[in-house]
Amino acid sequence: MPTVLITGATGFVGKPLSRRMADEGWGVRATLLPGEDVSSLPKGCEPVVIEPLGPATPLTHALMGVDTVIHLAARVHVMRETAADPLREFRLVNSEGTANLARQAAEAGVKRFVFMSTIGVNGDNSGASAYTEHDTPAPHNPYSTSKLEAETALREIASAAAMEVVCVRAPLVYGPGNPGNFLALLRIVARGLPLPFALIRNRRSFLYVENLVEALALCTVHPAAAGKTYLLSDGTDLSTPELIARLAASMGKRERLVPVPAAVLMFAGRVTGKRASVNRLLGSLAVDSSAIRRELGWVPPVTVEAGLQKTVEWFMKSKL
Repeated sequence: MPTVLITGATGFVGKPLSRRMADEGWGVRATLLPGEDVSSLPKGCEPVVIEPLGPATPLTHALMGVDTVIHLAARVHVMRETAADPLREFRLVNSEGTANLARQAAEAGVKRFVFMSTIGVNGDNSGASAYTEHDTPAPHNPYSTSKLEAETALREIASAAAMEVVCVRAPLVYGPGNPGNFLALLRIVARGLPLPFALIRNRRSFLYVENLVEALALCTVHPAAAGKTYLLSDGTDLSTPELIARLAASMGKRERLVPVPAAVLMFAGRVTGKRASVNRLLGSLAVDSSAIRRELGWVPPVTVEAGLQKTVEWFMKSKL
């Protein structure tokens, strides 16, 4: 029975991925930080405690007998950043920590290393054309910069070792249990307040969590994935007004959208210090996921419509 080490196994993506791999017959070794509750892991996982990931974190004990690593753990977006040098903090975990894990994995005889990256490596506004794997990277913040540096380091390590690397870049991931920006949007729509997005004509790609899990599971085993970078999406892009309308309909509400020029909204974002948040609502971020569909035969099992409905049902039931 092959063994996979999953970092970030207690997270939003890590839990369903760990469960999926265990159900498929893998031995799943799941990382925990000191003090984390073992009961937070899905049934069938072998817990292994590691120190916070960094450039010198010892990981040999976690990698013994491991065939594949799926690396999800990361320092993610911080809403209220307090670090004096945010890029340095992201690099310590996401760039140098990932490289450290990969080097020790190669030394331990790991055959494949699957890395969870971000579409932010491509940029933050795709414009008229969807992002592809062939675009010149244009990371737009410390987080995406650190992820690009990690991808580069992984390729260098793999070229000098008998270890295959697969990088996966995802747009906003949503689904039941989502702790981030999508939850904030659900709360806003649920309040039924007028929203100033009726004039917005953007295109944005999304990725349902179960679709991401399927892609990651496929990337662990498919021979054609070795050495590749893949972009993921559900396959149906939505404008901000369309997304709000679908969420409202799933809640049994009618969307309340009012026409406000995009220039006015962008000015408001600048003066309130929320420029990045406004850009996410106004700009386009479309992702072309045809490469992984064509080369690996990946078919997202959940449609955008079904994914949004499941997410809203969880939100309403949880009373968040």
